[in-house]
Amino acid sequence: MIREIRLLGDPVLRRPADPVPAVDDDVRALVEDLMHTMYEADGVGLAAPQVGVSLRVIVVDTREEEGADALALINPRIAESSLDTEKVEEGCLSVPGVADIVERPARVVVEALDPSGAPVRLAADGLRARALQHEVDHLDGVLFLDRLSALKRRLALQKWRKLRDEEAAE
Repeated sequence: MIREIRLLGDPVLRRPADPVPAVDDDVRALVEDLMHTMYEADGVGLAAPQVGVSLRVIVVDTREEEGADALALINPRIAESSLDTEKVEEGCLSVPGVADIVERPARVVVEALDPSGAPVRLAADGLRARALQHEVDHLDGVLFLDRLSALKRRLALQKWRKLRDEEAAE
């Protein structure tokens, strides 16, 4: 099922998500919905809070650029991150039409559960590392805008408001 993506201003995006107590059929159904919603929106990642569900569940698919398998992670956490960083443009399905350069660690190690409930530990770099960090941020109530300087954040928010107002006028 395709779910509605929540947009900037929705309080669910700013709340830390709750840990998933047990991986069950409801969680697996949420994972499936997240995947369908992400693909429908042409995204490379999506977190449960972005569809209004305050649970620590994310999906990431960077196959188009990197050939890596799609991931569904429950209760993910960044266990390790490199000291070297990369500055790359990021956008967000919850802030459509706005993008800016964000500096993040170049490599990360993530620990989580997979949809069967088994523990996983994976290392990632490139787009996959960036997408994982971006989605884990969503689980902590952090948006990519929060990673910008005050000036860049103010300009990005002005652009967002202008786009939103133009859309509302149509």
